[in-house]
Amino acid sequence: MACRKTNVNRTGGAGVTPEAGPLGTFPEVLLWKNIKNRALGVEFHRQIPVDDYIVDFYCHELQMVIEIDGTSQYYNCEKDRRKQERLESLGVKVIRIDDLDIKKFINDVIRTLELIVFQRKRELRIV
Repeated sequence: MACRKTNVNRTGGAGVTPEAGPLGTFPEVLLWKNIKNRALGVEFHRQIPVDDYIVDFYCHELQMVIEIDGTSQYYNCEKDRRKQERLESLGVKVIRIDDLDIKKFINDVIRTLELIVFQRKRELRIV
């Protein structure tokens, strides 16, 4: 896993960090708006625990996590690496998306996620 700046400090509850309001950061809110209500054909949940970690978005059906990487003074590369390795050891697929891509290219991000969801369904023989 390449280390990227990821907002990993989620100590204040659902999406609350020092740089995010109670609804989350702008990229979190924008992505959520585009994937909620089964918009990708599967249900995602926001800011929920998976094992010992809080993840940005999780789909139970696909055992898949979406993490938004971005700039944060709370960035901890080693913690991110351990988190991803642990989740993957549990069979969870981890997708990392740069927050700038969400801000600038949300339509491309959604198309990419549609393809990833389709591929994951095939991997799990859900299709």
